[in-house]
Amino acid sequence: MQTAHHSALAAKHAVLDRQIAAETQRPLPDATTIAALKKQKLLIKEELTQIQ
Repeated sequence: MQTAHHSALAAKHAVLDRQIAAETQRPLPDATTIAALKKQKLLIKEELTQIQ
């Protein structure tokens, strides 16, 4: 059973995924921004796996 916390984390993970995709599609993607977004996404993924 998914908790509200798990659902919120999954939603944040999806938002970060879309932000990364949008940034990489820009004519001059910012590598620093992409790296920061990927780090946030990884932290959320790790938390999701811990609470499952």
